[in-house]
Amino acid sequence: MLAVASLASARYMMYLTGQHQIIPEPEMVSEITHVAIAFMQSSLFNRKSPSDWPLFATVEEVRSKFPEGTKIMIAIGGWGDTEGFAKASTTVNTRRHFAKNVKAMVDATGADGVDIDWEYPCGNGEDYKRHTNYDRKGKEYRNYPKLLTDIRYALGRYAILSAAVPGLRRDMIAFTKQTLPAISRSLNFFNVMTYDLMNRRDNVTKHHTGVELSLDGINAYLEAGVPPQGINLGFAFYVKWFRTDPNGGCEENPIGCKTVLMEDPRTGADLGQCGAFAWDDRVPKELAFSFRLAQRDGKYDEVGGGFYYWDSEENIFWTWDTPEAIARKFPLIVKEKGLGGVFAWGLGEDGPEFNHLKALTEEVKVYKGVHPDPVVVEVPEPELPEPEDDLHDYKDEL
Repeated sequence: MLAVASLASARYMMYLTGQHQIIPEPEMVSEITHVAIAFMQSSLFNRKSPSDWPLFATVEEVRSKFPEGTKIMIAIGGWGDTEGFAKASTTVNTRRHFAKNVKAMVDATGADGVDIDWEYPCGNGEDYKRHTNYDRKGKEYRNYPKLLTDIRYALGRYAILSAAVPGLRRDMIAFTKQTLPAISRSLNFFNVMTYDLMNRRDNVTKHHTGVELSLDGINAYLEAGVPPQGINLGFAFYVKWFRTDPNGGCEENPIGCKTVLMEDPRTGADLGQCGAFAWDDRVPKELAFSFRLAQRDGKYDEVGGGFYYWDSEENIFWTWDTPEAIARKFPLIVKEKGLGGVFAWGLGEDGPEFNHLKALTEEVKVYKGVHPDPVVVEVPEPELPEPEDDLHDYKDEL
């Protein structure tokens, strides 16, 4: 099913979050093609007969603030939301019930489709210490594609169905050459989360959304057979910081030097040695001076392809995308690989100046302008398998 009508109509998607609801002036969002309102909890769709669909804004309210024709979607799930999906995926009946409720929600809200943010099926999610990858892998490896199939069947062939998927190879447990063909048949496109590529599980510094690691993540999906037109590259409109080990070798090279322990080795809990904040957030007081230094003295790493700064006094490693870094990344990945589009987390996070949105929008315009004449690509109809008898599960195609 994965394809786009033309390279001249590349997807440009924004997540709109309840934490940062600000939407800029119409001229600043004129190129945006898709908006995903985030999030609706997955457990809601396991209930017997949900009667309301809680969101911080209605689809109609959001739609009115974007150009006519912009697709407004509902994002279901999120980083720490795994249990609702895991429960829904277990049997043919639970999958169909979940899918039926997704369809009911889309009909009730008037959304154009859904984005499934079961981000780490098979493990490596927020709860990976409490529910190990070994416990999850076998059943979720088989059931995740089946859940998507049932959602696609319930929605029909014209609603949009996308999925947020990991950007690090170590997290792509459910996304392999064996499973991706079945997953792809249900989806319009993948939103590859090429950010948070450094997180609290790491013990050395690296760019959280740099070119080298982002390209490796995209290549993983291409190698597994996902067509480039079916992939959106992710951009992060926020800053990340990490505490480094005073004896970790950062003086010689701040990239690849040792960090302090950032998560509890037993529970996986955050130990407060790293963090993130959006451009629309107030910089934490204890970090404000260090961040001002980072903004003044930060530099671009020509090797890894990311903007960074290491504060030798505070032992803090800073990593984020500047507008200039966005301008470099776009041709090196999106254009080079012929991807179907881009997305960012998230629109309001870039307020109040929206400098990163402006930079990304300019690159989208350039990308579309490279192909002024539509390049028609065959768009196969989505596969809608006939539901089997309720007493039997779908046949395992993997």
